[in-house]
Amino acid sequence: MAKKAKTPRAPRTPAAVQAPKKRTDTRQGGGLGSFPRWIWAVVAAAVIGLAAVAAFAFGGGSSGTNENAVAKTMAAAGCTYKQVAPNPPKRNPTNYHADFPTLSSPTKGIWSTFPPSAGGHYGAWAVWGFYRQPVNPRQVVHNEEHGGVVIWWGPKVPSETVDKLEAFYQEKPEGMMGTPIAGLGNKIALTAWTGDPSKYYRNGNFGVGHIAVCNSFNEKAFRTFRDAFRGKGPEGIPLSSDAPGSGPQ
Repeated sequence: MAKKAKTPRAPRTPAAVQAPKKRTDTRQGGGLGSFPRWIWAVVAAAVIGLAAVAAFAFGGGSSGTNENAVAKTMAAAGCTYKQVAPNPPKRNPTNYHADFPTLSSPTKGIWSTFPPSAGGHYGAWAVWGFYRQPVNPRQVVHNEEHGGVVIWWGPKVPSETVDKLEAFYQEKPEGMMGTPIAGLGNKIALTAWTGDPSKYYRNGNFGVGHIAVCNSFNEKAFRTFRDAFRGKGPEGIPLSSDAPGSGPQ
């Protein structure tokens, strides 16, 4: 299994060590320090709760607002959209790579959607880019795990439409893949895999797959999907590591 590239963290500069300062409080009651401890506990819990909500809405993973916006925009464009939990790993409960030990391992029963939006995948992801020839989907799902949004299209999609898809890809190519796939006919699909990296593989948490299937290219709908889910994979890989032309190290 190929090792994944990791972005090293910048070393922290240690703060200057200072002697503790003594502060004299001359207040005689009635200040903040006079409140009972249980009140402080309630306030602290409320602050933590608000922080968690903000982190979910604006941090890694998609919020309900994003889901609603994507679903609404896709429906207006004549596309079908849904989010589907991936099937759990078949061979190893904490390693999706084991589902595909080779690039020709059977796919039956592995993925919960077509094209695949999450789940089992090969150990080495595909080099990031836009392809006119099919890329092995066993690898592409690994790109989704890294936070990639994938553009798929069937063999009957006109070349003029594929040109538009490539122009769309070029707008923000980091964390984007484009590839044809057999079995999709004249349709186009967008997929992504999102999740909380701190919970991935824990207690049956495998993130969630997102898939939209469209009869044609719609710029507004495609941008909405991309901007909602790109860079929010369950492994927490930064978009800077998903640049075009980059691949397994």
